[in-house]
Amino acid sequence: MLALSNDRKTANKVNAKGTQAAMPNAFGLPAGHSCPGMTSACASICYASHIERYPSVSGMLKRNWDLVRNADLDTLIHLLGDMVSRFVAECDRRQAPKLFRIHWDGDFFSDDYARAWGHVIAQHPDVRFWAYTRNAKALVVLIKMRLDNLALYFSADADNEVTARVLRRTYGTRVRIAYLAGTFSDGQARMRDMTGKPVGKCPENAGRIPLISTDGSACARCRLCITGKTDIVFSSTGK
Repeated sequence: MLALSNDRKTANKVNAKGTQAAMPNAFGLPAGHSCPGMTSACASICYASHIERYPSVSGMLKRNWDLVRNADLDTLIHLLGDMVSRFVAECDRRQAPKLFRIHWDGDFFSDDYARAWGHVIAQHPDVRFWAYTRNAKALVVLIKMRLDNLALYFSADADNEVTARVLRRTYGTRVRIAYLAGTFSDGQARMRDMTGKPVGKCPENAGRIPLISTDGSACARCRLCITGKTDIVFSSTGK
């Protein structure tokens, strides 16, 4: 059985003190092992790999990985579908919004794995899913499935910017871009050159809203990425 994770930034429901996620709503796989599109930029700052230093976290991620890495399409659909169904039942029990973050750690590691997620997402139109990926092939698989309840971002940086440009030219705004740069100004300049439009900063990354509070998690409050309304810029330095 696949395990979900608590993630304070993406939590769909928080505890009474506003300090922790009240229920898990994020799925993860081990960084690196499941990241075929990994770049030197993302590897150098991967926050998830630091969290994996905790044995309980690394053990849970490894168990998830062992279940999915060699599974066929039907098995993947069953495993992911069971996990999301359990999440939906917990949301109903707790009266929580059905917001689901795919891959707080890890990535779409194969076309079949991406396709399995697409089937499960389509089966749960009442759940709002969002994900970032550096795997362009998997991203195209999901785009072609035309999933209205999935906000999907290509994670770009200086190492794979050419790929991001090709994806945007080919698929337009069906491909949203999350650009990682050393500073917000650099990322915004690169994105303006790529899209011809101004692009906003992640408000939590920019220090404009807290990671989590009694008002909810940063992502649940902001919802820009959850709804896929716009491209967005992240800064590795927060400046």
